Amino acid sequence: MVALLSACADDATIKHHGPPPHDPADYHGVPTDDRPPMMIETPPAK
Repeated sequence: MVALLSACADDATIKHHGPPPHDPADYHGVPTDDRPPMMIETPPAK
């Protein structure tokens, strides 16, 4: 088992270097709402 894991770790054919992948130009991503949540006022008791 250890030999198998060390073989995977030493595999030079797997490339982890280079520029990161980029999104397409028309991709706008997930909208991020960084505002704090608004407190909803509780209705007055009847």
